Formats: sequence, structure tokens, C-alpha cells
Amino acid sequence: MELKLARTELKSKPKASISIDKIEQDLEKEGEKIYYFDRDNTHKQLISLVENFEKKGFSVYHRIVKYGLDENDYCYEVHIL
Repeated sequence: MELKLARTELKSKPKASISIDKIEQDLEKEGEKIYYFDRDNTHKQLISLVENFEKKGFSVYHRIVKYGLDENDYCYEVHIL
């Protein structure tokens, strides 16, 4: 599964994406990691990501981060330990 990383500019589309395999590699190296995913990802995709890593024994914290007053000014934060 590919997830879109958070956009870097408000008016642009998300440019980067990351796979679950790449996230697993990062966790093997660092042990914990925080990711910011774009709002273009579905809630279902993020719940699937959380469940996948919880099954593997990680603690996963997921929340919505609002960075503006518009209801579309948000991204998802996922902290995997």
C-alpha cells in the first residue's frame, strides 16, 4: 500500500509517497518514527496502517492535525514506537 506524505505547500498536491515496506525499514533502523500523511489518504487507509503495525507489536498513535481555519486544512500524524 502506498500512502501520500503531507504536502509542503497549501495550494500544491502531495508529491511524495511512501510504502509500508519503506516504513518498516525506517523502523528497523530508528526504532520509532513520526510520519505526516496528506488529507488525500482515506481514513480507511490510515486505520489499515495502524492495525498492520499494531499486529507486529508496535504502539501506534494516530491523530488529525489542523493547521488552519478552513476545514480542509489538516493532515494526519502517525507516531509509531
